[in-house]
Amino acid sequence: MGLTRETVERAIATYIEAWETQDPELILEVFTETAVYHERVLEEPTIRGHAGIRQYWTDKVVNAQANITCKLLNLYLDGATAVAEWEAHFDDLAQDTRKRMREVAILEFDEERIAYLREYWASDGTSLHRDLDFVD
Repeated sequence: MGLTRETVERAIATYIEAWETQDPELILEVFTETAVYHERVLEEPTIRGHAGIRQYWTDKVVNAQANITCKLLNLYLDGATAVAEWEAHFDDLAQDTRKRMREVAILEFDEERIAYLREYWASDGTSLHRDLDFVD
C-alpha cells in the first residue's frame, strides 16, 4: 500500500506540534535518520540527518522563536510526495519582530517518514517593541 493522506496528515500534525512546542526531539519523529531538510532552495542543502535537523531546530526554533502558532491550509498528495501549505505566526527573537509566514513545503516520504523536505516561504513582520510616548 502506498502513502496515504492520513499518514501525511499525522506527520504534518507532529511537525506543527514540534514547532509550536519548540521540541527538537519530537521533530525527529517525522524524519528518516538520513533525511535532508532543504531550507534555502537556491543554495545546496546543508541540514542533513537527525543530528543536523536537531541542531537546526534548536538554533532556529528553540533559541530564536517564541509564541508560535501554525495552521495547515492545503495538502496535496501525489505518490510518495506531499505538498503542504501552512501559515505560521511567531515572535522572531533575533529580529525583534512578530512574523507571519506562509510556506509551501514539498515533502518526499519513505514509508511514513519524511526523507526530503524543501521549503518555499515568504514572511512579513511588525516590531515587537514600539516606541511609546509618555506624557508627564
